[in-house]
Amino acid sequence: MNIWNKFWNWYENKILGSIVIIAIIQFIQVPHMVWNADIMLEAGMISRVHPIIDWFLYGVDLIEIISIVNVGMIMFSLVKKRRKEKKQIKTN
Repeated sequence: MNIWNKFWNWYENKILGSIVIIAIIQFIQVPHMVWNADIMLEAGMISRVHPIIDWFLYGVDLIEIISIVNVGMIMFSLVKKRRKEKKQIKTN
């Protein structure tokens, strides 16, 4: 078995953990969404209060990259698994 297949076998055993990571990332998007709405509405209740808070809430967008990659990997894993199952059904 090559390294690529070993990786996907390992990853398929860890999909629940990946979904938990995605959920956490999505939940921390809520304060970012409120902050962003505050900027758009120019209310100034949350945004522009302190530059460190603004930097942190802006930086939350970058965490979404992990979620995007993770969802892509889960989708690939499920497609791979489905193809394998269909191949086994055809051979039986």
